[in-house]
Amino acid sequence: MKIPVNLSCVKPKKYTVFVNELDRLDIDAKVMIVTNPTVASLHLEKLLSLLHVKEFHVITVPDGEVYKNFETLNTILEKCFEHRLDRKSVLIAFGGGVIGDMTGFAASIFQRGIDFIQIPTTLLSQVDASVGGKTGINNAFGKNLIGSFWQPRAVYCESAFLKTLPKREFSAGVAEIVKMAVTFDADFFAWLEKADLNTHEDLDYAITSSIRIKSDVVAQDEKEMGIRAVLNYGHTFAHVVENETKYEKYLHGEAVAIGMVMANCLAQKLGLISKSEFDRVKALLKKYNLPTSYTPASYDSFYDAFFLDKKSANNSIKFILPCSIGSYAIKNDIDKATVIASIREAND
Repeated sequence: MKIPVNLSCVKPKKYTVFVNELDRLDIDAKVMIVTNPTVASLHLEKLLSLLHVKEFHVITVPDGEVYKNFETLNTILEKCFEHRLDRKSVLIAFGGGVIGDMTGFAASIFQRGIDFIQIPTTLLSQVDASVGGKTGINNAFGKNLIGSFWQPRAVYCESAFLKTLPKREFSAGVAEIVKMAVTFDADFFAWLEKADLNTHEDLDYAITSSIRIKSDVVAQDEKEMGIRAVLNYGHTFAHVVENETKYEKYLHGEAVAIGMVMANCLAQKLGLISKSEFDRVKALLKKYNLPTSYTPASYDSFYDAFFLDKKSANNSIKFILPCSIGSYAIKNDIDKATVIASIREAND
């Protein structure tokens, strides 16, 4: 399956997301693969058997949001210099969303920008993080606040890599699939309610459907000036949850699941979704054992953290909310009391 991503920017660019089509990878350049120890031990030998390049090097870095920082980024860049990569060289991100984000960011700033290829090995990165060119790292103020838009040369999503994925990581990826359906496709959401993503056929359909939704959105709005912001549904809340828990308690997709419930509480309070729709979304998240509640130590501090989000501007917080299942609303004029009341209700 080939899914094109056609970007309508000043200098039009396109690339392809390949689903289950990685039989051989030819690159006429020097290559550096960035991965983590877990993925390397499970899948690196397979990738190397498919790789045909001039010269390659492998760097393994720690995985996890706590390592998505300047220190790890600098480690990647130093290896690029040590192995004498040049402007024709290619980085390969071989891992989950953390590896993809850091590798893409390194590619975007090494010698003012070189090509990189995404080979995501988690469900979350296959359906979301690897497509669209968002790259970056975290800092003490929040998630992905330092980064760039840097599109990959290509993306290869292989469901075979998901066979070794822990159940918790798998469920985290399901959260991003649910996100796509709630905001953009009511029929897809209804299909998900009946489907079993633990089966090969249903999983492949969910992956390709999610990638199609995201590629269509990214093609319209590469740098998140409009409709692409809708893909942040649940994330405004989730990023605060992750930062408050120091990126140690929840996987990203788990925090997004919590964030979607909080957003849905707010949407219900504003009359955008019904109680039955709220219950349907929560039930689908629980079907895959995702967390749906979080109690902040301080609701005021939780609220104040929204203003560090990239999507806030002019002292206004932008909330992406479902407007019935399959559509969305963007609100930036909601008073603090209503928002906090919604967060409290989400934990009931």
